[in-house]
Amino acid sequence: MDPQALLFSLFTPEGREDPHTPLEELRRVAPVYYDKDLDTFFLTRYSDCHSVLTDPNSAVPDLTWCEAELPDWREHPAADFFYSSMLRSNQPDHGRLRKLVSGAFTARRVAALQQAVEEITDRLLDDLADTVAHHGHADFQNVVGYPLPVAVIGELIGVPAADQAQFWQLGQDAGRLLEPVRSAEDWQRADAAVKQLRDYFRELTAARSRQPADDLVSALLPMARGEGQLTEKELTDTLLLVFVAGFETTTSLLALTVHALLGHPEQRARLVDDPDLVPNAVEESLRWDTPVRMTERITTAPMSVGGVPVPAGSNLTTVLTAANRDPEQFPDPHRFDVSRTGSKVLSFSAGPHYCLGAALARLEGTVAIRKLLARFPSLRLAGTPRRRESLSLRAYESLPITTSER
Repeated sequence: MDPQALLFSLFTPEGREDPHTPLEELRRVAPVYYDKDLDTFFLTRYSDCHSVLTDPNSAVPDLTWCEAELPDWREHPAADFFYSSMLRSNQPDHGRLRKLVSGAFTARRVAALQQAVEEITDRLLDDLADTVAHHGHADFQNVVGYPLPVAVIGELIGVPAADQAQFWQLGQDAGRLLEPVRSAEDWQRADAAVKQLRDYFRELTAARSRQPADDLVSALLPMARGEGQLTEKELTDTLLLVFVAGFETTTSLLALTVHALLGHPEQRARLVDDPDLVPNAVEESLRWDTPVRMTERITTAPMSVGGVPVPAGSNLTTVLTAANRDPEQFPDPHRFDVSRTGSKVLSFSAGPHYCLGAALARLEGTVAIRKLLARFPSLRLAGTPRRRESLSLRAYESLPITTSER
């Protein structure tokens, strides 16, 4: 088939439901495909994606990129936030910001959060049981999928529980910036969300300056107020980024894993019988149904990708969904197998921009799935799931489930 037709089929409802069939064919006919209309090289092999993500000559689109591609970016608070944040900054700013925040995501700090994750999960599963008891079914996303990551990242940062519910919608609105093509409505929603979130985190840092606590806000505050390692704006935007990024991907991971297990009852039964396999199952879910479908890079020098010359200044899109099902890297890639081991997935990217919160997301997924199946071994779908309309994120808006036998 024509490579462009395969690529564009991803934007259809059928392609959103099953992106793997066209991506497999695209990898076969044009694994490094340059689309003239989009002015982008699309990469679908694991080796090529990993190479680009770890290459020092590939950069993320940042404020310098905005000057050329989004000349009106100053009119959009969301663009100002997004393209100057740690997520979209390059060296030296990226390394400086990442080093300051990384202490919150050390193995010791993540391990210290396990008790909080366990307690929050137990409370939410109580809510799930109550909802099913009253209505016969529940939306997993509303009861567990969103509240769990929001509560955990709120615990880490220092966002009071009473304030956390408002971030569900604000996070989704700000997340519209992850889309490769944004409409006027996307910008409007993202701008409004970023403005509101910035106001909130400014107020929170002011409160912590008066009364410090054991949280990320209090830890970073001296770096902005006294040590000069962060500007006040960088502090606010870093907290905003950590909060939104800390729950969006994990929310997707939880629902995608639950849905994969419900669709593979024999694999779910293995986890019920052997809970020690749950970490493997979370990793397999990250590979089999990747939450972040693609990510962008720009070449800062000429390079060769999969034997294809790529000039400096080129746009590259690493299609993580395709890379994680590359048969050269993963034997029998379309088989969902909770006992699969040794997978090195690209679901959290790779290289300098590898996700700081990956270990925390894996912990949340492992705790939630283990407890969910232990408490509700007869879990099943109670309706048709509804996917989020997104090109960049593989996520569910709604996942109706019930905990009873038929």
